Amino acid sequence: MSQLRFKPAYNPYTEPSMEIFSYHEGLGKWVEIGNSGMFRPEMLLPMGFPEDVRVVAWGLSLERPTMILYGYNNIRDLFGHKVDLGLIKENPICRLGLE
Repeated sequence: MSQLRFKPAYNPYTEPSMEIFSYHEGLGKWVEIGNSGMFRPEMLLPMGFPEDVRVVAWGLSLERPTMILYGYNNIRDLFGHKVDLGLIKENPICRLGLE
């Protein structure tokens, strides 16, 4: 993963925010691999943090490589009420804790 790009982004819970992309040789395109930012104070206050506390948010976009691995084009195939639970049951990489 030697080719990276960083782009300013909008997220409702962080400001400033940034997306991280890596070039995927096999797909021949840039793929989002992460997101980050500084949590907005109004997100932290309800959790009891003092006003002067700053929190960095880092998110790995693990859904992107999963979509590539299983050939999904739509993220809703991984998240939401229409997810095929057979994928989780049939693939050894996905575990529910049931042996």
